[in-house]
Amino acid sequence: MVGEGVLHECVLNSNVEQILVINRKPCGVEHPKVREVLHPDFYDLSAVASQLTGYDACFFCLGISSVGVSKDAYFKTTHTLTLHFAETVCRNNPEMTFIYVSGAGTDSTEKGSSNWARVKGKTENDLMKLPFKRVYAFRPGFILPTQGLKNANSYYKLMNWMFPLGKRFYRVGFSTLKEVGQAMIKVVQNEYPKQIIDGNDIAELAK
Repeated sequence: MVGEGVLHECVLNSNVEQILVINRKPCGVEHPKVREVLHPDFYDLSAVASQLTGYDACFFCLGISSVGVSKDAYFKTTHTLTLHFAETVCRNNPEMTFIYVSGAGTDSTEKGSSNWARVKGKTENDLMKLPFKRVYAFRPGFILPTQGLKNANSYYKLMNWMFPLGKRFYRVGFSTLKEVGQAMIKVVQNEYPKQIIDGNDIAELAK
């Protein structure tokens, strides 16, 4: 859902000149500035590594829920896969800004009681050690899907009714998908003093 929404904002933004989408299955978006590369194995990027060059930013939106997933499987997808992808694009694009979509509640200390929060925190911390131009970790809470897009799951649709109230009284925990995409583009253009971007930062950046 997040990847689709961010892609949508990139297509609409005149400052984005070219978009490369790396997917395991077609995204269904056809646009003159969108090029899609289908690749089944994100743990082995050797076949497509040469195509991952010449870009100013990587918006990494891949992720899974920890619900019903073993600790080992969650770590492999959340940390191992993400770091492998990041290390590959970093070698080819040292001046790139890398943006990782993390989540509210992530544990930067890596010592808390929640496994998913520790793993997300370790992923953020290890990404920030890589020699990119800049690394940002986006930590949205509840995300309101963009109307008309197809990948919003039923949970988000059911919770849409409470979004206006939550946004009003607890802005840090509520973001629109449009705001997330616009904020990601903005930090590439202008940079930002914080590397951890929460819901309040997202709202400010998207103004």
